[in-house]
Amino acid sequence: MKGRLFIAVSLLASSVSCAFAVDLPATVAPPSIQAGSWVLMDYTTGQVLTAGNEHQQRNPASLTKLMTGYVVDRAIDSHRITFDDIVTVGKDAWAKGNPVFDGSSLMFLKPGDRVSVRDLSRGLIVDSGNDACVALADYVAGGQPQFVALMNQYVEKLHLRDTHFETVHGLDAPGQHSSAYDLAVLSRAIIHGEPDVYHMYSQKSLTWNGITQQNRNGLLWDKTMNVDGLKTGHTSGAGFNLIASAVDGQRRLIAVVMGADSPKGREQQAAKLLHWGQQNFDTVQVLQKGQKVGTERIWYGDKEQIKLGTDQDFWLALPKAEVSRIKAKYVLDKKDLEAPIAANQRVWRDFTV
Repeated sequence: MKGRLFIAVSLLASSVSCAFAVDLPATVAPPSIQAGSWVLMDYTTGQVLTAGNEHQQRNPASLTKLMTGYVVDRAIDSHRITFDDIVTVGKDAWAKGNPVFDGSSLMFLKPGDRVSVRDLSRGLIVDSGNDACVALADYVAGGQPQFVALMNQYVEKLHLRDTHFETVHGLDAPGQHSSAYDLAVLSRAIIHGEPDVYHMYSQKSLTWNGITQQNRNGLLWDKTMNVDGLKTGHTSGAGFNLIASAVDGQRRLIAVVMGADSPKGREQQAAKLLHWGQQNFDTVQVLQKGQKVGTERIWYGDKEQIKLGTDQDFWLALPKAEVSRIKAKYVLDKKDLEAPIAANQRVWRDFTV
């Protein structure tokens, strides 16, 4: 059974704006995943290759820290702060003075410690330090409530419709929720927009103040998968969560697992998703920016024909069995093109791949 996928693309007539209608073959049988919800997303295209309960609102736990780090990086990009800035840790980031942190993951900061934004970011990512989150929130926004407001502003900007944050660290809180799909979208934004930070997600351990802690993402040690991020999370309300991204040749996949039953279980389910995607799908370039895709008759102009091309690259994730059979054709939405048509003028077309 086939389905159709509609994707907006700009073509030049220069230039013609069009919509792709992609004939999708019978889907490859998806893996059986033992978790509350999950998503496997192709990084290049944003296509969801398989999913279950992907829009179900669940406790994100420490996956919340992805947004915390994202907000910090946006502050760096806007030149409000730098990685080399020194932060003085306040009492509200001190575990001994904050009972909610009892038994939770920490960088083990103390009041008065002077720590760079770079090291606090590493503590947030590698140690999953709740204290590092608070120290960064205080420095960037003047306090946790103000920082949470920034987090939710970026929720809106990224169109994360299943997400709302109440804390900077992800400990369970009424009204705080996200979904596997939204977290995949956020992960994609981090990988794309934070090259100076993303490498930290592959760091296997961090030593701070004489204490060495291991990254809880066990897939970083699996040499067969090329996993280089992103984050684990766990609370009693969330279960065991994991987002893992892996590179296979020139393509990248993002797997999100929420509500698994154990640390090993979340790794097994994420690995199953990544292996399935790597074995069954390829990401192929259908159109190349500037590529001529056709020639059409134009009426009442100085020339009888006009060339059509694209002003952007277009990629598509397809089952490997279909890649060699991929073809593209377009159909005029309007029977005749009439002059004048300016360079880069947009006209609607339908493309079928």
